[in-house]
Amino acid sequence: MGFPERVEKTGLALSLSTGVAECAKHIHGQSARMLKAVPPAATSADHVYVSGGGFCEWMLVLGDAHANTNDRRRSLFAAYRASDADVAIQAGDLYHYRLPIPTYFIAGNNEDFDVIEALRNGRLESEDVKNAHLLASTAVELQGLRVGGLSGNYAPTRYDYAREDLAEDRRRHFVREDVEAAKKLDVDVLLTHEAPHGTPVEEDYDVGCRYVDELIEATNPDLCLVGHHHEHTESTFAGSRVVTLAPAWESYYDLDPETLALTRHATPDA
Repeated sequence: MGFPERVEKTGLALSLSTGVAECAKHIHGQSARMLKAVPPAATSADHVYVSGGGFCEWMLVLGDAHANTNDRRRSLFAAYRASDADVAIQAGDLYHYRLPIPTYFIAGNNEDFDVIEALRNGRLESEDVKNAHLLASTAVELQGLRVGGLSGNYAPTRYDYAREDLAEDRRRHFVREDVEAAKKLDVDVLLTHEAPHGTPVEEDYDVGCRYVDELIEATNPDLCLVGHHHEHTESTFAGSRVVTLAPAWESYYDLDPETLALTRHATPDA
């Protein structure tokens, strides 16, 4: 696949091959970013550098997968195959954790929370988990981009709990300490499972979480990718571009780490 030149049309992007010369130009311009030193980790964030190491790098972006059923799991893997990326980021409700490439994801409100808790605490050894890396108020460096995430969804009755006091399915929520830690992240791309106010998704309730508002204002990402709503929309909040992601069984996205152009593709039949 050649490096895609992206043309925006009616909210979707069309990918056009531009040939070897343009690809080489892109790689040369990106090399400085791929080789730059990783800054020291902040007290609340783990920074890890991962290089794809190939040609014409892009990053796979996935919305909700709900891959605890056979049909959804087949769709998820169809998206991985179609993108052919070296690394992926995912915006929650993954629910399947044995993956073909390194995938950095936030927990949503539909997960195996025993697995999530083990990943959160670095205690997991399982044949059912491979290449799954949780972003829980932490950040990682991928192809020169700083990507961070806030795991969980909001519940007003649990927000002021200590995380260790959440039990069973209540572990799906984020709490104040999670948000405060995430506010200290230095990120280019932020993943959340709750949307900020002003997000134009169609729901039968008022969409928007003020703690996500505060997080975006504090971290000032260039791009905020949002799961949960199963709908593609684009908007801005506090100067940050906000994209709610279509679910993985409908669409997958390729992200250009150099320009942050996001190309949406239909997920092929599994």
